[in-house]
Amino acid sequence: MRTRSNSGVRLDYYQRVVHKLILDHQQPVTGLFPASPHNDHAWIRDNLYCILAVWGLSMAFKKIADQDEDRAKTYELEQSCVKLMRGLLMAMMQQKDKVEKFKSSQNPLDSLHAKYSSATGRTVVKDNEWGHLQIDAISLYLLILAQMTASGLQIVFSLDEVAFIQNLVFYIESAYCTPDYGIWERGDKTNHGLPELNASSIGMAKAALEAMNELDLFGARGGPSSVIHVLADEAQKCQAVLQSMLPRESNSKELDSGLLSIISYPAFAVDDPQLIARTRETIVTKLQGKYGCKRFLRDGHKTPREDPNRLYYEPWELRMFENIECEWPLFFCYLILDYCFQGDKANVSDYNHKLEKIMIRKDDGIKLVPELYSVPPDKANQEQCDPGSQERIPLGRCPFIWAQSLYILGKLLQEGFLAVGELDPLNRRLCSEKKPDVVVQIVILAEDNEIRDKLLEYDLHVQTISEVAPIEVQPARVLSHLYTYLGRNKKLGLSGRKSRDVGILSTSKLYSINDRIFAFTPQFSDMKRFYIASDYELMVDILKAEINFLKSSWQNLLGRPLVVLTLNQTYLDQGKIPMAMITTMKKLKSGYINGTRVTLGNLGDFLSTSAITNLSFLGSQEDGYPDKLNPQVQSYLEEHLLKSFSNKVSVLSKPMAARGRSMRRRMSVRGAIKKTRSINVDSETLGMEGEYVGPPVERKPSWLEVDPAQAFGRSPSPEDKKKASTNDPSTTISGVESGMEEKAPSPPKEVNKNIPIIVRNRPTSESQNLLYAEAETDELMAMLRETESLDEQGDILQYLVDTQGLDFNTGMLENGKVVTVKDLLKALYEKACTQKLWGLVRHTAGMLGKRVEDLAKAVTDLLVRQKQITVGMPPNNEHTITAPLPENELRQLIHLAYGDDESTAMLTQELLVYLAMFIRTEPQLFLEMLRLRVGLIIQVMATELSRTLSCDGEEASEHLLNLSPFEMKNLLYHILSGKEFAINSVNSLYVIREKISKSKVGRGNFSIISNKSNRYGKKSQIMLEGQSLQGTIDDTPIVEPDRQGQWLRRRRLDGALNRVPRDFYPRVWGVLERCQGLIIQGKVLQPNLTQEMTSGELKFALAVETVLNSIPQPEYRQLVVEALMVLTLVVEYKAVSHLGEMIGVENLVHKANQIFLEDQMRCNGDATLCCAKNPSESTGGALVCGGAAGVCQHLYDSAPSGSYGTMTYLARAIAALLTERVPDAPPVQCAIS
Repeated sequence: MRTRSNSGVRLDYYQRVVHKLILDHQQPVTGLFPASPHNDHAWIRDNLYCILAVWGLSMAFKKIADQDEDRAKTYELEQSCVKLMRGLLMAMMQQKDKVEKFKSSQNPLDSLHAKYSSATGRTVVKDNEWGHLQIDAISLYLLILAQMTASGLQIVFSLDEVAFIQNLVFYIESAYCTPDYGIWERGDKTNHGLPELNASSIGMAKAALEAMNELDLFGARGGPSSVIHVLADEAQKCQAVLQSMLPRESNSKELDSGLLSIISYPAFAVDDPQLIARTRETIVTKLQGKYGCKRFLRDGHKTPREDPNRLYYEPWELRMFENIECEWPLFFCYLILDYCFQGDKANVSDYNHKLEKIMIRKDDGIKLVPELYSVPPDKANQEQCDPGSQERIPLGRCPFIWAQSLYILGKLLQEGFLAVGELDPLNRRLCSEKKPDVVVQIVILAEDNEIRDKLLEYDLHVQTISEVAPIEVQPARVLSHLYTYLGRNKKLGLSGRKSRDVGILSTSKLYSINDRIFAFTPQFSDMKRFYIASDYELMVDILKAEINFLKSSWQNLLGRPLVVLTLNQTYLDQGKIPMAMITTMKKLKSGYINGTRVTLGNLGDFLSTSAITNLSFLGSQEDGYPDKLNPQVQSYLEEHLLKSFSNKVSVLSKPMAARGRSMRRRMSVRGAIKKTRSINVDSETLGMEGEYVGPPVERKPSWLEVDPAQAFGRSPSPEDKKKASTNDPSTTISGVESGMEEKAPSPPKEVNKNIPIIVRNRPTSESQNLLYAEAETDELMAMLRETESLDEQGDILQYLVDTQGLDFNTGMLENGKVVTVKDLLKALYEKACTQKLWGLVRHTAGMLGKRVEDLAKAVTDLLVRQKQITVGMPPNNEHTITAPLPENELRQLIHLAYGDDESTAMLTQELLVYLAMFIRTEPQLFLEMLRLRVGLIIQVMATELSRTLSCDGEEASEHLLNLSPFEMKNLLYHILSGKEFAINSVNSLYVIREKISKSKVGRGNFSIISNKSNRYGKKSQIMLEGQSLQGTIDDTPIVEPDRQGQWLRRRRLDGALNRVPRDFYPRVWGVLERCQGLIIQGKVLQPNLTQEMTSGELKFALAVETVLNSIPQPEYRQLVVEALMVLTLVVEYKAVSHLGEMIGVENLVHKANQIFLEDQMRCNGDATLCCAKNPSESTGGALVCGGAAGVCQHLYDSAPSGSYGTMTYLARAIAALLTERVPDAPPVQCAIS
């Protein structure tokens, strides 16, 4: 530090500069800064950046304040900051109604205004006259409010203001899924006023949420009432979305220099040092120039070619702005601060030097930072041809106070007047430092002594819920209800928190309410929610994923995470605790699970190491009794304590009839549920015929009556049907009907009839229909009382719903109340859940209109990571979801897409939840996928089952719908990861077995054995052949037939998942520049797309993808993608200068197919059996081999590389095309190395 006199003199100089350039313009009444002397509008964002220099200077004076004048200067500067922050607070509080509305509507018209009058603090433009929704500005306000409060300033004065700021936290909570207008106020870069999801807004919101958490707005003088509460999961959601977006800014901006404020000062919102470096590097390489950085590519603002008479641009105009975008010195100021915080002096002086060269010196010697540098109109053409060659002129405001303020902060840091820690008292800059490993604490509680004793047999010592008193254990929904009281304020008309979601981070803490301590079980274990919660294997799997999630997401939180799980009767399988649970608990006991450190213990042991949050807001502050619980909360808790974990079982779930009824042939009421199915495994859409190697599809009628899979609610594969007669004599449930009684050794006291396998076009189903219709309602009711078979009950209820409706009075009474069809369905649903009849469970859940509680959240999780979703069966019924929707609308949309098919609609909801789980825990599975077509994924799942079980489509879809949720999730995982698997049926237990090649042993956590039931011997294995992709011969002979069909399957999966090679879309952009357009399936990709969009823009990728999605057959789509890739190689290696007029990509594929068939005929290959014949022999119409879109199945099944690979044939097809188009060019070499 210099001597007092020198540093004092230097600081006095900065004080004069700050006074002259900044404080002189501060409005005396409101404390706000007008935009310029001629414009009195005060923007929230600009005002906040202006005041930062004042705040920095006040802290610099505070350090050297050895004279009274310095102390006075410190106070004066601090109060200017308080004045401005309170001015903005007052302006926003006048719009408190908007905050209340926006919490539920998230409508841009309900948002707080982005700018106010600097003279009065009132609004200056109407709601619809400006892009007001700018979440980054409100977030920046909260972030700076938190930092200033932490540095010792008193900005908030009353508890009403605290309540308002708590509601501002709710306002920005949903930033991760709320499209806004962003830091440049324009949304989409065409400036048509379309909001979009912006990474810079999400990053700023994440920083604000973390900074506000547990912050006392009254500083050191405050108490529990002035503390702000943030649910950690909300910041975590922003974090996850931000990581998936960077370095992209939004759909229309592939990059934006505004991101510098996110990766460094003031937000420090990114935890991953590599991502920070990558984002900074991309901005510097693509956007930096001599005079600063461009805001984003093709930014027309203030360029010589912009039409000043209109606000918006035409899409085709954007190309004109390329290379002549204005450069902003502001970003040099951000980069200087960034390198100051890193302590990188070389880069600081480098950027300082660059910045001072372009600053403008005034007469009084003060250097000013101008707003931007533009290319002079007469030099635009030269600049466009040779970027960076022309001198630019300063335009806009000078000084640009936002930049000037950051420049002064940089100087104070460089000259040692401020330390970086003073500008960041909350230590946000340390969030990317490496942290020690998280240890997850786990407590398992038994519902009662019986379960505790059962666990003791396995040497697992746990407490019961009653033994952990005085700590009270409640389900997550109680916590979510308590949080709705947060931020309520009658005077301001604010209603508290709207979102009902509490994530794993929030339930992993302890909470204190007036001396009582509460622990909450995680949301995923809440039994009331959805049928997937009754599949214990899936719950174990989710638990492992959540523990893994805690390991990565608990980095910046206090204490250790604490997961409390309760074991109750519903998890027992025939009175025993399932082995899957026991093995997991033993793993937890060992201290490690899937690479995460865990510690299993009693709740009391973890009190000192867990985070405890005080829910002080539950007191009656507004009534003047802050220490007394709010009466509503009091009664809610009392009511809940009694019923939280008691298991209520409906009277209806008793068997509906006495068991030992004599067996008699009943009227057939089957197939009602079956008729609603819509999963299509038809060869027309999925190219199945060539692959089907199973037994002939015709069935003997007697087989239709037998369903030995009753114990699993699974439809049998052909082998089982043959084995039905040699069943194990100890079976208690028989799937045999009267027609085959004599063969069945099992006692006939419990007769079960299952849904038959109805082969397409079978006339019997029609006659069944008639029988069904004739049955009078009361007869049906009598049958319903008598039958023990849940499937038959399902069929009867389905018929009643179709004919009479859900609210039909059945004439039964329970506890004096009328029982409706809906009540019976609920009882059936619960029984099907306990008996694990998953096909029936899915169907009844659909009929009851149940929805996954996290459905909207799951869809949002996928959308915000830039994945679009379609539901419904292709090609005709697909509905695309491109923006987050509320729960009810989503459910309606899904059910609309599948018509009457309740089972598949439920399956879609279920798969969306699994996809969201995977994208949270393994985002790499989704690389190069833009749109997830759930209907197509379901079809491919059924096709895969059909292929591996060698059964027809009807049966495969029945198998699919009867998979347990855990098996369904596993099958989806296999399909996403592209791993080989086979399913075979052997006469033992149902097992999912995976063999993973040695190199991937660490991933073995998927191997799971699910012992479904010892009563029945049926086994069907899903195995992962990790090696078969490399083409090594596997030891199980069962996979041999699959060697053939491997590439076809691979293409079908990639096509169904819309997966494309890396950098595919930017490379297609390059092809479009060189031709007149690309035709695919009759749709044209116009070359003017390159005028409207940059190569890395998400909008461009979606435009290409939409055209590709018009191809119904996934494997054909994949060949088209390969053809496009070969075209990109022609362009990249500059084989020809221009590709000529429009190119029909499909013609290339068909040409390649033709060359392939000629080769096959020449060398007498496999295709000679189907397509490679002389024209005279060929049969018109469909191909013999069943290849999709007229391309031979054998071409689909060829590897891409090699002399007989698809790439070779496509290259030859393109060479042929180019020879026609460019006759004078030298011959094109098409050898593929």
